[in-house]
Amino acid sequence: MTSNDRSARTGRAPLARHGELPTRHPLRTIIAIFAVVASVVVISVTGVGAYAVWDAANAAVGKAVDIGEEGEVIPPSIGAIEGGVNVLVVGTDSCEGANAGISAACQNGDTEGERNDVTMLLHISDNPRRVTVVSFPRDMIVPIPACPREDGSGDYSAMSAQMLNASYMYGGLPCTVKTIEALTGENIQFAASIRWTGVINMSDAIGGVDVCVAEDVHDPHTTLTLAAGHHTLQGWTALQFLRMRHGIGDGSDLSRISNQQQFMSSLVRKLQSDSVLANPPVLFNLATAMLSQVSAGQLTLSQSLTNPTLMVQIAMAVKDVPYEDIVFIQYPTRYASGEGGTSSRVLPVTDAASVLFTALRENKALTLTGKASPGDGVEATGEVAAPVTTPAPSATPGETTAPVVPEERVELPSVITGTTAAAPTCTQAQK
Repeated sequence: MTSNDRSARTGRAPLARHGELPTRHPLRTIIAIFAVVASVVVISVTGVGAYAVWDAANAAVGKAVDIGEEGEVIPPSIGAIEGGVNVLVVGTDSCEGANAGISAACQNGDTEGERNDVTMLLHISDNPRRVTVVSFPRDMIVPIPACPREDGSGDYSAMSAQMLNASYMYGGLPCTVKTIEALTGENIQFAASIRWTGVINMSDAIGGVDVCVAEDVHDPHTTLTLAAGHHTLQGWTALQFLRMRHGIGDGSDLSRISNQQQFMSSLVRKLQSDSVLANPPVLFNLATAMLSQVSAGQLTLSQSLTNPTLMVQIAMAVKDVPYEDIVFIQYPTRYASGEGGTSSRVLPVTDAASVLFTALRENKALTLTGKASPGDGVEATGEVAAPVTTPAPSATPGETTAPVVPEERVELPSVITGTTAAAPTCTQAQK
């Protein structure tokens, strides 16, 4: 049954919703509270506001959603998380509150429900550490599995072919998690969704991100205009840069994804070069800023992602990853035919995607063979050197070292586009 069929039967449009929270076992609640208290003790000695962390974490626990991952209650420690992790990050187009004034579609009443316009899977491998960010086009036609009703009375029926951004409208963050898990075969342990105002506030907390624009660009829908050159973006301007697609590349969502990847790549380089990812007090401040967006109604977290210490541990896992092993990829697609002239609809290319996700599970280094952008939204501008790190101690006299074995790399099919943090890109104006 499609969402339109269900709407016709019930007489109302599907609304965004979240999975009902199961009742926690009292012992688990006590352990969770102890972990947060202990985290506060640890971080308070580094100068971070203990009460702010406690208050934000407490609010986040009460509003978190269930994605089927309990999440381990970890002891407070300052260091990278052990093992590999998958984090799903979703950006939604909510028209609630302050978000309504950001979008012309909201003001004109052209939106229906709340959709996941940005869907990214962050994969951090264990040993050696590698980071891969896979972006999924919002207009990709995918099956959406049965998702839980908000009142816990059962599941809504699965849908065989819907645009990906209907999954959030259909069943909130838990449904988008289930949809991406079914598409990729990956187990997603952590998830978060953020609204537009939350993006504005978080970009302010970070202090701005540098981007490159090759030519003057203007997007009439976001009203953003940027002159050719380099810009440091934060707040409203950063949000509109992430939303912009008209006026760049071929004007498609695929061009917009490439633009977003430029922003994220620059953000990673900033966090590494400024040693932010190796600075627990700064990371706890950012975690607290993020958790405060839960109270403001701009951020939704999975129950497994409400511990600020865990947030810091995930961030610290990225601090020493070489730029060439931080890869930003678009899930491979092809344009659909027979869609009534709607050229934005795309279909997944699953055989190419299988090569990618097999390589991720086997923790193989990736080599990109495709373009930086399928929609010509950006172009590569060269390479950038990684920040200088402390060299490993040399061998003592008479000590032999093991020979260096070249790592096995997987060449991805050319239909998989993207870039690495070692290869900056620059936004291209629409031709």
